[in-house]
Amino acid sequence: MTEPIRVLLVDDQELIRVGFRLVLEAEPDLVVVGEAGDGAAAIERAATLRPDVVLMDVRMPGVDGIAATEAIVRAHPGTRVLVLTTFDLDEYAFGAIRAGASGFLLKDAQREELIAAVRAVHRGDGALAPRITRALLDRVAPQLLRESATSGAPGGDDPTAALTDRERDVFLAIAAGLTNGEIAERFFLSESTVKTHVGRVLAKLDARDRVHAVILAHRLGLAGPPDPQL
Repeated sequence: MTEPIRVLLVDDQELIRVGFRLVLEAEPDLVVVGEAGDGAAAIERAATLRPDVVLMDVRMPGVDGIAATEAIVRAHPGTRVLVLTTFDLDEYAFGAIRAGASGFLLKDAQREELIAAVRAVHRGDGALAPRITRALLDRVAPQLLRESATSGAPGGDDPTAALTDRERDVFLAIAAGLTNGEIAERFFLSESTVKTHVGRVLAKLDARDRVHAVILAHRLGLAGPPDPQL
């Protein structure tokens, strides 16, 4: 039997933590190993508990979720952070993703969405719907491209050089916000084959998950606007 996914809940509202705990612990493959009411406590408990996934609120007094996410991801690369936000265009949420979060979830998400998102980030996928991916790119891509121009990035080494032609196609499809099923349909592949390609792309690019592959594609200037058909 596989080990359950260990989750740390971080939110300054106790009732929200209670609600998430009840939902998650009803699943046999999920276990809540701890809670924190602010970012400082989250950093401390992530170090002692070593959770697989952190459900992170962003708007908290003291150390906010952005700073806590950055600290946790830097100290514990194997821990995934799933940001909780009230609005899907919350600037704090985008900041947390840039700090290393693997996706974000609305606090009013349905039970099935919450469970699926935790499982998705644990296996290395990004918990972002295509419309959220588009919104993310609209906000962060222009700034990333300005940063690249200012710093002279990308440098002489092309991190995509190791990709095969098919892997490059998949990489650009990820950057456009396509799901595995949509990529499979576009390139006439099975979803299992697409999943294999995605895994290889992430490994070759040293990307934590597909969310960061999206950001990398736009930082490198290799992707255009999100696919209007999505």
